[in-house]
Amino acid sequence: MQENNPSTLSSIAWAEVFPWLKIFRAFRPATSFSVMLLGAIAILITVSGWWFFGQVFSGDPQTDPEAIQWMESYHNCPWNTVIEAVPDSPTWPQFGEVPSLPGSREPLFGVWAQLTEPLAGGFFNPEITLPGAACLLLCGLWSLATWAFFGAAISRIAAVRLTCDERIGMMAALRYACKKWRSYAGAPLLVVVGILLAAIPGLLVGAVLMNANWSVLVAAILWPVVLVAGLVMAVLLLGLIFGWPLMWATISTEGTDSFDALSRSYAYTFGRPLHYLFYAVVAAVVGSLGWILVANFAGAVVGLSYWAAGWGCGPEQIRLIAQGGDAEALGSVGQFGAMLIRFWTGCVKFLAVGFFYGYFWTAITAIYLVLRRDVDATEMDEVYLDEDESEQQFGQPTVKTDEAGAPEASEDVPEVEPDAEPEEPDTT
Repeated sequence: MQENNPSTLSSIAWAEVFPWLKIFRAFRPATSFSVMLLGAIAILITVSGWWFFGQVFSGDPQTDPEAIQWMESYHNCPWNTVIEAVPDSPTWPQFGEVPSLPGSREPLFGVWAQLTEPLAGGFFNPEITLPGAACLLLCGLWSLATWAFFGAAISRIAAVRLTCDERIGMMAALRYACKKWRSYAGAPLLVVVGILLAAIPGLLVGAVLMNANWSVLVAAILWPVVLVAGLVMAVLLLGLIFGWPLMWATISTEGTDSFDALSRSYAYTFGRPLHYLFYAVVAAVVGSLGWILVANFAGAVVGLSYWAAGWGCGPEQIRLIAQGGDAEALGSVGQFGAMLIRFWTGCVKFLAVGFFYGYFWTAITAIYLVLRRDVDATEMDEVYLDEDESEQQFGQPTVKTDEAGAPEASEDVPEVEPDAEPEEPDTT
Protein backbone atom coordinates (compact mmCIF):
# COMPACT_ATOMS: atom_id res chain seq x y z
CA MET A 1 0.00 0.00 0.00
CA GLN A 2 1.40 3.37 -1.00
CA GLU A 3 2.12 5.71 1.85
CA ASN A 4 0.90 9.26 1.67
CA ASN A 5 3.87 11.42 2.59
CA PRO A 6 2.99 14.97 3.57
CA SER A 7 4.30 17.50 1.06
CA THR A 8 6.72 20.16 2.20
CA LEU A 9 5.99 23.74 1.24
CA SER A 10 9.25 25.46 0.33
CA SER A 11 9.84 29.09 1.13
CA ILE A 12 8.99 31.67 -1.49
CA ALA A 13 11.89 33.51 -3.11
CA TRP A 14 10.35 36.94 -3.05
CA ALA A 15 13.37 38.47 -4.81
CA GLU A 16 12.63 36.22 -7.80
CA VAL A 17 8.91 36.91 -7.78
CA PHE A 18 9.37 40.65 -7.28
CA PRO A 19 12.87 41.57 -8.50
CA TRP A 20 12.25 45.26 -7.83
CA LEU A 21 12.61 44.47 -4.11
CA LYS A 22 16.34 44.73 -4.75
CA ILE A 23 15.84 48.50 -4.78
CA PHE A 24 15.30 48.32 -1.01
CA ARG A 25 18.88 47.10 -0.66
CA ALA A 26 20.16 50.40 -2.08
CA PHE A 27 19.66 52.04 1.31
CA ARG A 28 22.38 50.06 3.07
CA PRO A 29 25.37 50.98 0.86
CA ALA A 30 24.17 54.59 0.84
CA THR A 31 24.67 54.74 4.62
CA SER A 32 28.31 53.62 4.44
CA PHE A 33 30.89 56.22 5.39
CA SER A 34 32.66 56.12 2.03
CA VAL A 35 29.47 56.74 0.02
CA MET A 36 28.29 59.52 2.32
CA LEU A 37 31.69 61.20 2.19
CA LEU A 38 31.93 60.97 -1.60
CA GLY A 39 28.41 62.34 -2.02
CA ALA A 40 29.05 65.23 0.36
CA ILE A 41 32.34 66.21 -1.28
CA ALA A 42 30.77 66.03 -4.73
CA ILE A 43 27.83 68.31 -3.92
CA LEU A 44 30.15 70.76 -2.17
CA ILE A 45 32.35 70.94 -5.27
CA THR A 46 29.27 71.24 -7.50
CA VAL A 47 27.72 74.08 -5.53
CA SER A 48 31.12 75.82 -5.32
CA GLY A 49 31.38 75.80 -9.10
CA TRP A 50 27.85 77.10 -9.49
CA TRP A 51 28.59 79.82 -6.93
CA PHE A 52 31.73 80.84 -8.84
CA PHE A 53 30.01 81.04 -12.23
CA GLY A 54 27.15 82.90 -10.60
CA GLN A 55 29.58 85.50 -9.29
CA VAL A 56 31.15 85.87 -12.73
CA PHE A 57 27.96 86.21 -14.78
CA SER A 58 25.53 87.82 -12.34
CA GLY A 59 27.02 91.26 -12.98
CA ASP A 60 26.52 91.00 -16.75
CA PRO A 61 23.41 93.01 -17.73
CA GLN A 62 22.92 90.79 -20.78
CA THR A 63 22.60 87.61 -18.73
CA ASP A 64 19.19 86.02 -19.05
CA PRO A 65 16.88 86.81 -16.08
CA GLU A 66 16.04 83.13 -15.56
CA ALA A 67 19.72 82.29 -15.39
CA ILE A 68 20.28 85.13 -12.92
CA GLN A 69 17.41 83.91 -10.73
CA TRP A 70 18.80 80.39 -10.75
CA MET A 71 22.33 81.58 -9.93
CA GLU A 72 21.16 83.85 -7.13
CA SER A 73 19.80 80.81 -5.32
CA TYR A 74 23.43 79.79 -4.81
CA HIS A 75 24.74 83.18 -3.66
CA ASN A 76 25.53 81.99 -0.12
CA CYS A 77 28.75 80.33 0.95
CA PRO A 78 28.80 76.82 -0.59
CA TRP A 79 29.58 75.23 2.78
CA ASN A 80 26.60 76.93 4.41
CA THR A 81 24.38 76.04 1.47
CA VAL A 82 25.13 72.37 2.01
CA ILE A 83 24.99 72.09 5.81
CA GLU A 84 21.87 74.26 6.20
CA ALA A 85 19.91 71.37 4.73
CA VAL A 86 20.17 69.57 8.10
CA PRO A 87 18.57 71.11 11.22
CA ASP A 88 20.37 71.61 14.53
CA SER A 89 17.91 69.31 16.26
CA PRO A 90 15.42 66.61 15.26
CA THR A 91 12.32 68.03 13.61
CA TRP A 92 9.91 65.24 14.46
CA PRO A 93 6.70 67.04 13.47
CA GLN A 94 8.17 67.95 10.06
CA PHE A 95 9.16 64.59 8.65
CA GLY A 96 8.60 65.72 5.09
CA GLU A 97 11.46 68.20 5.04
CA VAL A 98 14.34 67.52 2.67
CA PRO A 99 17.52 69.47 1.89
CA SER A 100 16.69 73.06 1.06
CA LEU A 101 18.93 73.21 -2.00
CA PRO A 102 17.00 74.53 -5.00
CA GLY A 103 15.15 71.80 -6.86
CA SER A 104 15.08 69.33 -3.96
CA ARG A 105 12.06 67.13 -3.52
CA GLU A 106 13.15 63.62 -2.58
CA PRO A 107 16.55 61.88 -2.46
CA LEU A 108 15.94 60.64 -6.01
CA PHE A 109 13.92 63.21 -7.93
CA GLY A 110 15.51 66.10 -6.01
CA VAL A 111 19.04 65.17 -7.06
CA TRP A 112 17.87 64.48 -10.59
CA ALA A 113 16.23 67.93 -10.74
CA GLN A 114 19.30 69.70 -9.36
CA LEU A 115 21.84 68.07 -11.66
CA THR A 116 19.74 68.58 -14.79
CA GLU A 117 18.65 72.11 -13.89
CA PRO A 118 21.58 73.99 -15.51
CA LEU A 119 20.66 72.66 -18.96
CA ALA A 120 17.01 71.64 -18.73
CA GLY A 121 16.09 74.66 -16.62
CA GLY A 122 16.72 77.37 -19.20
CA PHE A 123 19.48 76.51 -21.66
CA PHE A 124 16.94 75.51 -24.33
CA ASN A 125 14.83 78.62 -23.79
CA PRO A 126 14.65 80.28 -27.24
CA GLU A 127 14.85 83.75 -25.62
CA ILE A 128 18.01 83.05 -23.66
CA THR A 129 20.93 85.39 -24.27
CA LEU A 130 24.48 84.34 -25.08
CA PRO A 131 25.90 85.17 -21.60
CA GLY A 132 23.06 83.29 -19.93
CA ALA A 133 23.57 80.26 -22.17
CA ALA A 134 27.31 80.36 -21.49
CA CYS A 135 26.72 80.46 -17.73
CA LEU A 136 24.29 77.54 -17.74
CA LEU A 137 26.52 75.56 -20.10
CA LEU A 138 29.54 76.02 -17.84
CA CYS A 139 27.48 75.02 -14.79
CA GLY A 140 26.29 71.91 -16.61
CA LEU A 141 29.80 70.93 -17.70
CA TRP A 142 31.08 71.52 -14.17
CA SER A 143 28.40 69.21 -12.77
CA LEU A 144 29.18 66.59 -15.41
CA ALA A 145 32.91 66.65 -14.70
CA THR A 146 32.34 66.42 -10.95
CA TRP A 147 29.81 63.60 -10.92
CA ALA A 148 31.61 61.69 -13.66
CA PHE A 149 34.22 61.10 -10.97
CA PHE A 150 32.46 61.00 -7.60
CA GLY A 151 29.12 59.67 -8.84
CA ALA A 152 30.98 57.02 -10.81
CA ALA A 153 32.83 55.89 -7.69
CA ILE A 154 29.57 55.67 -5.72
CA SER A 155 27.80 53.71 -8.42
CA ARG A 156 30.78 51.37 -8.67
CA ILE A 157 30.61 50.67 -4.94
CA ALA A 158 26.88 50.06 -5.24
CA ALA A 159 27.23 47.80 -8.30
CA VAL A 160 29.68 45.45 -6.59
CA ARG A 161 27.72 45.48 -3.35
CA LEU A 162 24.31 44.85 -4.92
CA THR A 163 25.44 42.10 -7.31
CA CYS A 164 27.96 39.91 -5.51
CA ASP A 165 27.54 41.36 -2.00
CA GLU A 166 31.21 42.31 -1.80
CA ARG A 167 32.70 45.53 -0.52
CA ILE A 168 35.32 47.53 -2.34
CA GLY A 169 37.26 50.34 -0.76
CA MET A 170 36.76 53.98 -1.51
CA MET A 171 40.21 54.31 -3.09
CA ALA A 172 39.60 51.31 -5.35
CA ALA A 173 36.31 52.85 -6.48
CA LEU A 174 38.00 56.19 -7.12
CA ARG A 175 40.71 54.49 -9.16
CA TYR A 176 38.04 52.76 -11.23
CA ALA A 177 36.24 56.07 -11.75
CA CYS A 178 39.48 57.77 -12.74
CA LYS A 179 40.25 55.07 -15.29
CA LYS A 180 36.73 55.26 -16.76
CA TRP A 181 36.26 59.01 -16.36
CA ARG A 182 36.24 59.70 -20.09
CA SER A 183 33.55 57.10 -20.63
CA TYR A 184 31.38 58.49 -17.83
CA ALA A 185 31.70 62.08 -19.02
CA GLY A 186 31.62 61.21 -22.70
CA ALA A 187 28.33 59.30 -22.74
CA PRO A 188 26.02 62.32 -22.14
CA LEU A 189 28.29 64.55 -24.22
CA LEU A 190 27.70 62.30 -27.23
CA VAL A 191 23.98 63.03 -26.91
CA VAL A 192 24.63 66.76 -26.61
CA VAL A 193 26.76 66.63 -29.77
CA GLY A 194 23.95 64.78 -31.54
CA ILE A 195 21.44 67.44 -30.47
CA LEU A 196 23.70 70.21 -31.75
CA LEU A 197 24.17 68.43 -35.08
CA ALA A 198 20.41 67.96 -35.42
CA ALA A 199 19.96 71.68 -34.79
CA ILE A 200 22.02 72.61 -37.87
CA PRO A 201 19.10 72.45 -40.38
CA GLY A 202 17.02 74.80 -38.26
CA LEU A 203 20.01 77.09 -37.77
CA LEU A 204 20.66 77.30 -41.51
CA VAL A 205 17.02 77.88 -42.36
CA GLY A 206 16.74 80.59 -39.74
CA ALA A 207 20.00 82.32 -40.68
CA VAL A 208 19.60 82.18 -44.46
CA LEU A 209 15.87 82.25 -45.17
CA MET A 210 14.09 83.78 -42.19
CA ASN A 211 15.91 87.10 -41.84
CA ALA A 212 14.14 88.55 -44.88
CA ASN A 213 10.38 88.69 -45.36
CA TRP A 214 10.49 87.58 -48.98
CA SER A 215 12.33 84.32 -48.15
CA VAL A 216 10.01 83.18 -45.37
CA LEU A 217 7.93 81.34 -48.01
CA VAL A 218 11.00 79.28 -48.97
CA ALA A 219 11.63 78.56 -45.31
CA ALA A 220 8.02 77.39 -44.96
CA ILE A 221 8.54 74.90 -47.81
CA LEU A 222 11.63 73.52 -46.04
CA TRP A 223 10.01 73.60 -42.61
CA PRO A 224 9.16 69.84 -42.59
CA VAL A 225 12.91 69.19 -42.63
CA VAL A 226 13.29 71.42 -39.61
CA LEU A 227 10.45 69.59 -37.86
CA VAL A 228 12.14 66.23 -38.52
CA ALA A 229 15.32 67.63 -37.02
CA GLY A 230 13.26 68.88 -34.07
CA LEU A 231 11.85 65.38 -33.62
CA VAL A 232 15.35 63.95 -33.50
CA MET A 233 16.41 66.56 -30.96
CA ALA A 234 13.33 65.90 -28.82
CA VAL A 235 13.97 62.16 -28.73
CA LEU A 236 17.64 62.65 -27.91
CA LEU A 237 16.88 65.23 -25.22
CA LEU A 238 14.11 63.13 -23.66
CA GLY A 239 16.39 60.12 -23.46
CA LEU A 240 19.18 62.24 -22.02
CA ILE A 241 17.05 63.85 -19.31
CA PHE A 242 15.59 60.59 -18.05
CA GLY A 243 18.31 58.12 -18.97
CA TRP A 244 21.60 59.84 -18.14
CA PRO A 245 21.89 58.30 -14.64
CA LEU A 246 21.65 54.82 -16.20
CA MET A 247 24.80 55.59 -18.18
CA TRP A 248 26.77 55.76 -14.93
CA ALA A 249 25.26 52.50 -13.72
CA THR A 250 26.02 50.77 -17.03
CA ILE A 251 29.72 51.62 -16.98
CA SER A 252 30.01 50.79 -13.29
CA THR A 253 28.34 47.41 -13.74
CA GLU A 254 29.49 46.30 -17.17
CA GLY A 255 32.90 48.01 -17.36
CA THR A 256 32.11 49.15 -20.91
CA ASP A 257 32.51 52.42 -22.81
CA SER A 258 30.35 55.44 -23.57
CA PHE A 259 28.66 53.91 -26.61
CA ASP A 260 27.40 50.85 -24.74
CA ALA A 261 26.24 53.06 -21.87
CA LEU A 262 24.41 55.29 -24.34
CA SER A 263 22.68 52.43 -26.14
CA ARG A 264 21.65 50.64 -22.95
CA SER A 265 20.28 53.77 -21.28
CA TYR A 266 18.12 54.64 -24.29
CA ALA A 267 17.00 51.01 -24.73
CA TYR A 268 15.94 50.71 -21.10
CA THR A 269 14.36 54.17 -20.92
CA PHE A 270 12.23 53.80 -24.05
CA GLY A 271 11.85 50.02 -23.84
CA ARG A 272 10.43 49.91 -20.30
CA PRO A 273 9.22 53.44 -19.52
CA LEU A 274 6.46 52.40 -17.10
CA HIS A 275 8.75 49.95 -15.34
CA TYR A 276 11.36 52.66 -15.06
CA LEU A 277 8.82 55.08 -13.58
CA PHE A 278 7.57 52.51 -11.09
CA TYR A 279 11.08 51.64 -9.93
CA ALA A 280 11.91 55.33 -9.58
CA VAL A 281 8.82 55.91 -7.41
CA VAL A 282 9.73 52.96 -5.19
CA ALA A 283 13.28 54.24 -4.85
CA ALA A 284 12.03 57.75 -4.05
CA VAL A 285 9.76 56.45 -1.27
CA VAL A 286 12.57 54.39 0.26
CA GLY A 287 14.98 57.29 -0.03
CA SER A 288 12.57 59.74 1.54
CA LEU A 289 12.09 57.49 4.56
CA GLY A 290 15.84 57.01 4.74
CA TRP A 291 16.44 60.75 4.60
CA ILE A 292 14.00 61.26 7.48
CA LEU A 293 16.05 58.82 9.53
CA VAL A 294 19.48 60.13 8.58
CA ALA A 295 18.65 63.84 8.82
CA ASN A 296 16.97 63.51 12.19
CA PHE A 297 19.75 61.29 13.51
CA ALA A 298 22.34 63.90 12.49
CA GLY A 299 20.16 66.61 14.03
CA ALA A 300 19.92 64.55 17.22
CA VAL A 301 23.72 64.24 17.39
CA VAL A 302 24.15 68.00 17.03
CA GLY A 303 21.23 68.91 19.27
CA LEU A 304 22.18 66.58 22.10
CA SER A 305 25.76 67.82 21.99
CA TYR A 306 24.58 71.42 22.39
CA TRP A 307 22.08 70.29 25.07
CA ALA A 308 24.76 68.58 27.14
CA ALA A 309 27.15 71.53 26.85
CA GLY A 310 24.34 73.95 27.66
CA TRP A 311 23.96 72.44 31.12
CA GLY A 312 27.47 73.62 31.86
CA CYS A 313 27.63 77.05 30.21
CA GLY A 314 23.99 78.06 30.29
CA PRO A 315 21.34 78.36 27.55
CA GLU A 316 22.23 81.92 26.54
CA GLN A 317 25.91 81.12 26.05
CA ILE A 318 25.29 77.93 24.08
CA ARG A 319 22.77 79.76 21.89
CA LEU A 320 25.34 82.48 21.26
CA ILE A 321 27.91 79.90 20.24
CA ALA A 322 25.58 77.77 18.14
CA GLN A 323 23.98 80.63 16.21
CA GLY A 324 27.05 82.85 15.80
CA GLY A 325 26.28 85.82 17.97
CA ASP A 326 27.88 89.19 18.52
CA ALA A 327 31.66 89.18 18.32
CA GLU A 328 31.89 91.62 21.25
CA ALA A 329 30.06 89.20 23.53
CA LEU A 330 32.45 86.34 22.82
CA GLY A 331 35.63 88.22 22.04
CA SER A 332 37.97 87.45 19.17
CA VAL A 333 39.24 84.19 20.67
CA GLY A 334 35.75 83.08 21.69
CA GLN A 335 34.39 83.95 18.27
CA PHE A 336 37.06 81.80 16.64
CA GLY A 337 36.25 78.95 19.02
CA ALA A 338 32.55 79.24 18.25
CA MET A 339 33.31 79.11 14.53
CA LEU A 340 35.37 75.97 15.08
CA ILE A 341 32.54 74.35 17.05
CA ARG A 342 30.10 75.17 14.25
CA PHE A 343 32.56 73.71 11.77
CA TRP A 344 32.65 70.36 13.59
CA THR A 345 28.87 70.27 13.85
CA GLY A 346 28.77 71.18 10.17
CA CYS A 347 30.88 68.09 9.40
CA VAL A 348 28.17 65.92 10.92
CA LYS A 349 25.54 67.62 8.77
CA PHE A 350 27.92 67.38 5.82
CA LEU A 351 27.93 63.59 6.00
CA ALA A 352 24.15 63.50 6.38
CA VAL A 353 23.72 65.48 3.16
CA GLY A 354 26.17 63.04 1.57
CA PHE A 355 23.60 60.30 2.13
CA PHE A 356 21.06 62.35 0.19
CA TYR A 357 23.25 62.33 -2.91
CA GLY A 358 24.90 58.97 -2.37
CA TYR A 359 21.53 57.27 -2.22
CA PHE A 360 20.66 58.68 -5.63
CA TRP A 361 23.50 56.75 -7.25
CA THR A 362 22.98 53.53 -5.29
CA ALA A 363 19.27 53.57 -6.12
CA ILE A 364 19.92 54.26 -9.80
CA THR A 365 22.36 51.34 -9.87
CA ALA A 366 19.72 49.06 -8.34
CA ILE A 367 17.14 50.30 -10.87
CA TYR A 368 19.60 49.57 -13.69
CA LEU A 369 20.07 45.99 -12.49
CA VAL A 370 16.31 45.42 -12.44
CA LEU A 371 15.81 47.01 -15.86
CA ARG A 372 18.68 44.95 -17.27
CA ARG A 373 16.90 41.83 -16.05
CA ASP A 374 13.62 42.96 -17.60
CA VAL A 375 15.07 43.86 -21.02
CA ASP A 376 18.10 41.59 -21.47
CA ALA A 377 17.14 38.74 -19.11
CA THR A 378 20.51 39.12 -17.39
CA GLU A 379 20.90 37.81 -13.88
CA MET A 380 21.23 40.55 -11.31
CA ASP A 381 24.39 39.05 -9.78
CA GLU A 382 26.50 39.59 -12.90
CA VAL A 383 29.05 42.41 -12.66
CA TYR A 384 32.38 43.25 -14.20
CA LEU A 385 35.12 42.87 -11.61
CA ASP A 386 38.27 44.81 -12.41
CA GLU A 387 41.50 43.55 -10.91
CA ASP A 388 42.96 46.23 -8.66
CA GLU A 389 46.51 46.66 -9.86
CA SER A 390 47.54 48.35 -6.65
CA GLU A 391 47.05 45.19 -4.64
CA GLN A 392 50.09 43.06 -3.94
CA GLN A 393 50.29 39.81 -5.84
CA PHE A 394 52.46 36.93 -4.86
CA GLY A 395 53.98 34.13 -6.89
CA GLN A 396 54.09 30.46 -6.10
CA PRO A 397 56.21 29.41 -3.15
CA THR A 398 59.54 27.76 -3.80
CA VAL A 399 59.47 23.99 -3.40
CA LYS A 400 62.46 22.44 -1.64
CA THR A 401 63.33 18.98 -0.36
CA ASP A 402 64.10 18.08 3.22
CA GLU A 403 66.83 15.73 4.46
CA ALA A 404 64.74 12.66 3.67
CA GLY A 405 64.13 13.86 0.09
CA ALA A 406 60.47 14.78 0.61
CA PRO A 407 59.30 18.03 -1.06
CA GLU A 408 58.28 20.95 1.15
CA ALA A 409 57.20 24.54 0.47
CA SER A 410 59.48 27.40 1.42
CA GLU A 411 58.20 30.04 3.84
CA ASP A 412 59.42 32.84 1.56
CA VAL A 413 56.79 33.74 -1.07
CA PRO A 414 58.19 36.00 -3.81
CA GLU A 415 56.23 39.16 -4.61
CA VAL A 416 55.66 39.74 -8.32
CA GLU A 417 54.41 42.65 -10.41
CA PRO A 418 50.69 42.63 -11.28
CA ASP A 419 51.37 42.02 -14.98
CA ALA A 420 54.31 39.69 -14.52
CA GLU A 421 54.07 35.98 -15.28
CA PRO A 422 54.49 33.72 -12.23
CA GLU A 423 57.78 31.92 -12.02
CA GLU A 424 57.94 28.17 -12.35
CA PRO A 425 58.56 26.44 -9.03
CA ASP A 426 62.06 25.22 -8.39
CA THR A 427 61.88 21.49 -7.72
CA THR A 428 65.60 20.90 -7.41
